[in-house]
Amino acid sequence: MAEQTEKAFQKQIGIFQNAKLIGKKKAASRWYKDVGLGFKTPREAIEGHYIDKKCPFTSSTVSIRGRILSGVVVSIKMKRTLIIRREYLHYIKKYNRYEKRHKNLAAHVSPAFIGIQIGDQVTVGQCRPLAKTVRFNVLKVTKKVEGGSKQFAKF
Repeated sequence: MAEQTEKAFQKQIGIFQNAKLIGKKKAASRWYKDVGLGFKTPREAIEGHYIDKKCPFTSSTVSIRGRILSGVVVSIKMKRTLIIRREYLHYIKKYNRYEKRHKNLAAHVSPAFIGIQIGDQVTVGQCRPLAKTVRFNVLKVTKKVEGGSKQFAKF
């Protein structure tokens, strides 16, 4: 385990690390899973060395169930957590018109997604509460497309 950055020793549950292989090379044993719902497991989750107990791909304690949402990344200041902005239109019956509204949502980012930038489109899935405000996990990242004028993102 090369990526030990925490005070406590980080390891995957169920993986025995001290195999006594005499004269043989140790095969890199790493546990990962498919979260389902048509989302592919990132290559970094399969081949990487990170340990994250809140990652939906490498942890058996987090499962994706419930809602699947998408939004635009607006903040990546927290460690392994980002804020996404979800924009929508709200109908006002009195004026027969729509108004723009938005909600911010906190989501956990697995170390498998390296290089997320502000403006990227992300898809998140609902899971158990991971922190006070975090109930979602990033499942897919689509890089921001450069160009175009400033406009409402959805329509």
